[in-house]
Amino acid sequence: MTATTQLHAAVDDQKVLAAIAEALKSIQFGAVEITLHNGQVVQIERKEKIRFQPPTRTS
Repeated sequence: MTATTQLHAAVDDQKVLAAIAEALKSIQFGAVEITLHNGQVVQIERKEKIRFQPPTRTS
């Protein structure tokens, strides 16, 4: 691997890590799914759930 190729791989890794971090920090309930193909991240999918609490009853 040449130095230029290594630099591009490092930049791509940083972009992938930043995208994963963004998906994780902006979700409260749900899942973050990372899809790989030949050892490379090809897709990051975020499934978010929004939960509502039922109203509390007062006696």
